[in-house]
Amino acid sequence: MKIVFATNNAHKLQEVRHILGDKIEVLSLKDIGCDADIPETGTTLEENARQKAEYIWQHYHCSVFADDTGLEVEALGGAPGVYSARYASTAPDGSLIGESHDSEANMARLLHELGENNNRHARFRTVIALILKRNVCPCGCTSIKEEHLFEGIVNGEITRHRSGSEGFGYDPIFRPDGYDQTFAELGADIKDSISHRARATQKLCEFLLNTK
Repeated sequence: MKIVFATNNAHKLQEVRHILGDKIEVLSLKDIGCDADIPETGTTLEENARQKAEYIWQHYHCSVFADDTGLEVEALGGAPGVYSARYASTAPDGSLIGESHDSEANMARLLHELGENNNRHARFRTVIALILKRNVCPCGCTSIKEEHLFEGIVNGEITRHRSGSEGFGYDPIFRPDGYDQTFAELGADIKDSISHRARATQKLCEFLLNTK
């Protein structure tokens, strides 16, 4: 089975392909010739994931899944949440005020805002929106759209200092429950087996392998 992962993020693509292995062939946006900057204007992870999947469905009419991930910090009222990837450059109203996707700046802002707060509880949450192209007749001349959502959560805490050099995003400052190292220290094999994206992707994979 072939399916498109609606992302331009090489780290995410590598991570998902590693999780799925050879069970399902995952195509990138580059593989289907899409170089568009797909909009993410939703105010929730669910809205953003659906928006990206819907864009590929409308323009390429193929089976597709898209994800959105947020780091939700308890002491910050769930922030940065849907704005995690562009936290350092996001104003309170959600508008961009600088360059987005700067991981170092994002971590710096988060650590600054937490300060010496002893409540470091946080969780990573991934939502995957899946759109399947279902053939209505044997020849495939007529198809319908089938939609599903999958969620993965991993709980943990925000460390006071960066540790580790692997991974991406907030990995150097997020330590998952049950471990004494950050995602950036644990390495890809362990992270891919326990992460929020791994859990959401596993649900997606199980659904795809058992669907007809």
